[in-house]
Amino acid sequence: MGENPYHVARKLKESFLGLVTPGFLFEALGFQYVGPIDGHNLADMIRTLQNVKKMEGATLVHVITKKGKGYELAEQDPVKYHSVSPFHILTGKAKKDKSPIPTFTDVFASALIRLAKENPKVVGITAAMGSGTGIDKLSRELPGRSYDVGIAEQHAVTFAAGMATEGWVPVVAIYSTFLQRGYDQILHDVCIQNLHVVFALDRGGLVGADGPTHHGVFDFAYMRSMPNMVIMAPKDENELQHMVKTAVEHGGPIALRYPRGEGWRVTMDREMRRLEIGKAELLREGKDIVLVGIGHTVIPALKAAQDLSQLGIEAAVVNARFVKPLDRELLLELLARIPSLITVEDHVLDGGFGSAVLELLADEGIADVKVRRLGVPDRFTPQGAQEELRKMCGIDKDAIAQAALQMVRGEKKRKKEGWERGSA
Repeated sequence: MGENPYHVARKLKESFLGLVTPGFLFEALGFQYVGPIDGHNLADMIRTLQNVKKMEGATLVHVITKKGKGYELAEQDPVKYHSVSPFHILTGKAKKDKSPIPTFTDVFASALIRLAKENPKVVGITAAMGSGTGIDKLSRELPGRSYDVGIAEQHAVTFAAGMATEGWVPVVAIYSTFLQRGYDQILHDVCIQNLHVVFALDRGGLVGADGPTHHGVFDFAYMRSMPNMVIMAPKDENELQHMVKTAVEHGGPIALRYPRGEGWRVTMDREMRRLEIGKAELLREGKDIVLVGIGHTVIPALKAAQDLSQLGIEAAVVNARFVKPLDRELLLELLARIPSLITVEDHVLDGGFGSAVLELLADEGIADVKVRRLGVPDRFTPQGAQEELRKMCGIDKDAIAQAALQMVRGEKKRKKEGWERGSA
């Protein structure tokens, strides 16, 4: 029949195999393929893996499982029963009523919906975490104004960049720890082009029971080195709604990160307002030491200052609001008259907010200021209640007060000893 019909027949055969054989694509790429096998059959799993160990070369084992397998309620609604939660086994109902206190995620979703109703160009994007980030609320309220790209954070970022080039205002809501997967896309697809993409980093800081993989304690470090990027974190849920508005109206790459869980029960302003980029907030005047908090650590710093006041130590408290750009004017003015500073962050110390403050001092040639940084140490943090983890990392109210007390008393002792040596 000739050579040409032979090639046609071969291509038809390969196309047919690709349709009926799941592993054909992988074998075409040079992988050995085994499967699919039932991931819930332990005996088959063990036997298969033992055999695969004897095979040479790269082998792909295709395992099929069903989410929630073995618990009928979870099989029927895998989203609702995705994470561990206290509920009655037989009925699946929660053991306690949902708290009436809105979470940071609730406040974010509410603010985004309000802004999306005002601006038809605002859209929400998430990566398989619609319910976790609140984007599902936007999709119910305004159908067609949100996109779930599946577990593909890199695509979510590039997709947002593409929409931004066409005049849309994409709000990418992803857990802080998962946005790490899109680092390259944030840098190359968004920041280089200076596109208006909003990054809403849910679960910023110490998350809790989900463990080391879910703590969002690296975002300041991996984002603040990117040119054109603005990074902010609200001290409470009221400030969060203002930051959502600020981000939507900014005009360039901007990120806001907020913690998991309930807010501080503060009074919510009826109208959202735009914050001045790079402008911090002086919450409390002082004369002995400056406490600078960012995000969730601001309220504990303020409470620590109140405790210190009972001991005769007056601490100034600053709500930094922005990691990038820093409020250089306010910080330098305070340090000119109070040369003792403590930074507090719900983030790793290496490359974090405290490091940004040290860089500021170095750039300004300021060497006569004592600085101490409080934050998450250079190790992976285990799971546990947020309160326990913050105490363990030394960033709760008591730890902040203790650090300030040691710093002020140490400085007073140093000055006294210096004065006595000078007199002698």
